Amino acid sequence: MSDFETVRVEALPAGGTLLDVREDYEWEAGHAAGAVHIPLEQLPARLDELDPDDDLLVICRTGGRSARATQWLVANGYSAFNVAGGMDAWLTAGRPLVAENGQPPTVL
Repeated sequence: MSDFETVRVEALPAGGTLLDVREDYEWEAGHAAGAVHIPLEQLPARLDELDPDDDLLVICRTGGRSARATQWLVANGYSAFNVAGGMDAWLTAGRPLVAENGQPPTVL
């Protein structure tokens, strides 16, 4: 049993902050417009970049890294939810992507 909640892409609540914890090369290839990017290993050092009053919707590629990030955030007093299936589920659900590398956006 986990100590955090998981939410499906189709059920993401409005008003939350989408936090993408994937690596730089994954982010550059394709991400959700408006998402905040902090790679998982940088999260403890960059925690002050996140508003503790926001609901954080944490996403990675398939859900493993985001689950670890969500668990850590909740343990540190943040309201965080793991996005089930990650960016793979985002893409499957037909949600829009943008890229930073000049190529058509994709999920790596």
